[in-house]
Amino acid sequence: MQNWKNSSASQEASFSATAASVAKMGFEHFAYKIMKDDAMNCEYFGVCGSCKLYDLSYEEQLSEKLERVKTLFYAVYQGSFAIARSKEQNYRARSEFKIWHVAEEISYAMNRLDKQGVVTIDACPMVNEHISALMPKLLAKISAKEMGTKLFNVDFLSSSQGEIVVSLIYHRQLDERWSELAKELGDELGVHIIGRSRKQKVVIGQDYVTETLNFEGRVYRFKQVENAFTQPNPRVNEQMVSWALQQTKGSSGDLLELYCGSGNFTIPFATVFEKVLATEISKSSIAAAIENMRLNDTHNIEFVRMSSEEFTQALDAEREFRRMKEIDLSSYELKTLFVDPPRSGLDERSREFCRRFEHIIYISCNPETLKRDLEALSDEYEVTQMAAFDQFPYTEHLEMGAVLKKRI
Repeated sequence: MQNWKNSSASQEASFSATAASVAKMGFEHFAYKIMKDDAMNCEYFGVCGSCKLYDLSYEEQLSEKLERVKTLFYAVYQGSFAIARSKEQNYRARSEFKIWHVAEEISYAMNRLDKQGVVTIDACPMVNEHISALMPKLLAKISAKEMGTKLFNVDFLSSSQGEIVVSLIYHRQLDERWSELAKELGDELGVHIIGRSRKQKVVIGQDYVTETLNFEGRVYRFKQVENAFTQPNPRVNEQMVSWALQQTKGSSGDLLELYCGSGNFTIPFATVFEKVLATEISKSSIAAAIENMRLNDTHNIEFVRMSSEEFTQALDAEREFRRMKEIDLSSYELKTLFVDPPRSGLDERSREFCRRFEHIIYISCNPETLKRDLEALSDEYEVTQMAAFDQFPYTEHLEMGAVLKKRI
């Protein structure tokens, strides 16, 4: 790992350029506010395995990560990177903790950095203020109500406004007595409780929160469901979606989105394009996406539950799908493609499918597979913009954005 503590001049130059890039992309508010936050200081640095860059300041670790991706993508892109900074602490709205039992006592626990078992913890400065305040109260209530038997995991899902779903995960079946205690627990703490065990899910209250997000100066509301994917860092998510929206300015025709999830990008995109067609394989995500369309009074999106491979088959009339019977594909003028695939990136057939589009916006949670996909498409496409989204400070992870335009 390169030591950036001894290269302050190059670091300063790098971040001067970064600040200019951020301002150009419209991230001034986020950059200014977030850079003024106090640095995270955790008593478990060096022991807990969640934070691997604990020995670097936030600016140093971000510099190192940015230099790494600049080198990684140099063969296909030599321009500047827009940067979406994170808050330095209290940035996670979704988190998972092990529950560790010693005699009658229970504690939160995380895997150790040295991979030698777990470390028990009392607090975690990564989680947002609402989860942080709840953590000790929740554990005390669980112990007092004797609800900890065979409890092995606690998951938190929080909105920025403080609505929280707590999932308690057990190695035992949950009975009526558990449900009674869980209702007391939820009422006393003002949260929703989910109980999970093998082939069992018990909902006390509701299994979702409603998040409010600001994209390009417009407020959106999103239903975020427990145990389904949501962006864990809402402030970086706001910057990421805003960046993607900026890349659609001046676009013509309609938009196709693959891997749309619950509509995090889709619904803001609907303000730019006349029509949006979006696909997703997860049934629960599609249900949430349709609800989110309703929450935001949006009417020009068609959501389809199918994989990217199935959609290609439908578009090429290779197969007929009942799920598509109400959709007239011939009515769409699909010129722009948006993809946000899993860590494995695009498969070979999906990459070939991409070649049908003039304009591609690609969000990636894995720079390595993004590099592979960009190189595979570089014979026909030019990468015109790239961005780095720091969803997970104190880790080596960076999410990426890329814009491709077909060469004339």
